[in-house]
Formats: sequence, structure tokens, C-alpha cells
Amino acid sequence: MDIKPFTFPKPLAALVSRLPAYPPTLAFVQTVNLALGDMLRSDTMDGLRGKFIRIRVKDAGVAFDFTLGRKGLVACRNTAVADLTISANAYDFLMLALRREDPDTLFFSRRLLMEGDTELGLLVKNTLDGLEMPPLDWRAVAPSHVFAELKQRVLG
Repeated sequence: MDIKPFTFPKPLAALVSRLPAYPPTLAFVQTVNLALGDMLRSDTMDGLRGKFIRIRVKDAGVAFDFTLGRKGLVACRNTAVADLTISANAYDFLMLALRREDPDTLFFSRRLLMEGDTELGLLVKNTLDGLEMPPLDWRAVAPSHVFAELKQRVLG
């Protein structure tokens, strides 16, 4: 699948950036939890537990605030300074997720920025690099599946 470079449309970003951040963060963490499953609950992730991390999608004007708990990612409300903020455009995050771009390449080309605890940033990078990631199953992260899982977890 060939994905051409893109930038989030500015009018849409202007609208999205005005929306409350918490509901999209819930969907984001649910999607990541579904995609990474047991990997987030493994002992190799212990160094990341309890750290406040912010993923900022620059061209979309949104940020996702979360921490890593025992059962996976947990959405947080933006109430404090993040231990680590990772920023990039939507396209670059997509390329990272698909493993078509290396984080070091994006970092040194200034397309990926890390602010805050640099040691934590290296730990995140090295932990993710060390994971044996299965091929991304797009059905598992389809909005209908994510919202169904979210509804099941919230409503029991």
C-alpha cells in the first residue's frame, strides 16, 4: 500500500483543535491498546508505567495525554506538564506506526520532536524498537471496532 505524503488540512485542523481533547484521547488509547495488546502489559514496559506522556499531532492541532498502567494505556486529562511530549505531523506518525520510517531519521531531520525527559524519550524509543510488532491489522483499529470495544469496557 503506497501512501503519499500529506498534511492535515488547515480548516479541519482549526476545527479539530477547538474540540475537547479527552474523548479523542480515549479513542486513541483504546486503538493503541487493541493494536499492541499484551505487549503493553509486559514487564519490558515497566520503566514507562506511571509516566505522563503527550503525543502532539502538529498539523492536526491535537494532543493525546496518557500514561501506561498495568492493563495498557490510560487516557489522562491535560492537567499537568507531561514527562515527555512527542510531536510530529500525522503523516510522520503514520509512517512510524507502519514502520516505514525510522524514528532516528525523523528526529535528526527535525520532523519528530521530543521535549521533556530525554532519558524517558530514549526509553520509549528503545522499548518500541525492541518490540516484535505483528503486522498492523487495520480491522482491529477500525473506528467501528474501537468504539464497540470502548462501549463494552465502559458499559460492562
